[in-house]
Amino acid sequence: MKKYWKLAVVASGAILGYAYYYFIGCRSGVCPITSNPWISSAYGALIGFLLTFGSRRKRETVEEKQSE
Repeated sequence: MKKYWKLAVVASGAILGYAYYYFIGCRSGVCPITSNPWISSAYGALIGFLLTFGSRRKRETVEEKQSE
């Protein structure tokens, strides 16, 4: 079940990245991230990935300290 939760967070990041492009993005085409919906969605998915998979090590060290 955890696997699907992490996948949902990454997908939500991609959706939010696209929403950022659509509502706020750069219309002139000069901005490299927000002027392209694919790149904006990829950055959103990357942030979602880092939020879910980046906190794993911190949680493990906290659990190890509690078990001692």
